[in-house]
Amino acid sequence: MIRIILVAATVILFLIFSIPVLIFEWLTGKKDRHLRDMQSIAVVRGVFRILLFFAGVKVTVKGKENIPADRAVLYVGNHRSYFDILVGYVTVPGLMGFVAKKEMEKIPLLSTWMKFVNCLFLDRKNLKEGLKTILTGIEQVKSGVSVWIFPEGTRNKNENPLDLLPFKEGSLKIAEKSGCPVVPVAMTGTAEVFEQHLPFIRPSHVTIEFGKPFYPKELEPELRKFPGAYAENQIKTMLVRQLGLNEDQTESHKQIKGR
Repeated sequence: MIRIILVAATVILFLIFSIPVLIFEWLTGKKDRHLRDMQSIAVVRGVFRILLFFAGVKVTVKGKENIPADRAVLYVGNHRSYFDILVGYVTVPGLMGFVAKKEMEKIPLLSTWMKFVNCLFLDRKNLKEGLKTILTGIEQVKSGVSVWIFPEGTRNKNENPLDLLPFKEGSLKIAEKSGCPVVPVAMTGTAEVFEQHLPFIRPSHVTIEFGKPFYPKELEPELRKFPGAYAENQIKTMLVRQLGLNEDQTESHKQIKGR
């Protein structure tokens, strides 16, 4: 119980006492947007590290050398927990923003911080507004700010981490239209922090692995039409490796799932 109290108190106190910081960052952004973004993400990363410490989360990072150092990318990952976002922000370099659901934009203070760290708000129910968000993401990547999207569309509550929800092919449009590389990301251990035993927070060892980047337009012709499926397969391969499953166990899981 003490962990959930520490985490919740930290979030609430940060949002309240950071109001002067938000004003400062807003004023900074009027003169220098890049400086505001750099300062804001440094603050948020610092708070997220504190939250992960209070939650007892240990993070192992693999494949960080696969992240291009000279340009923005589209991160594409599996999604099982709110803690995916915390782990994502503290492990990737440079400026980056997540694609979040539109409802998050209505939360006072939190939504302002999200905007300052380049989050995009996607309205899944409104196709026209959703397209605007994708276009904004394309411009964001072109300006040098990476984007992280969860192609499953929502948190996956399936018991087995390999049971991914269907990937939405449109989620990779940002990469297709901007020409940026896609970096597949696989995470295990985040759902064990909170979602698997609400409302308690328990320590967990989280592994995050960054796969080899790819350009949708450079895939083989038969794969080029479905880059989302290609990314999904890359992520599943990393998940299998993280979970320590062998080939026989993976095939058994596929057969059980197909029944």
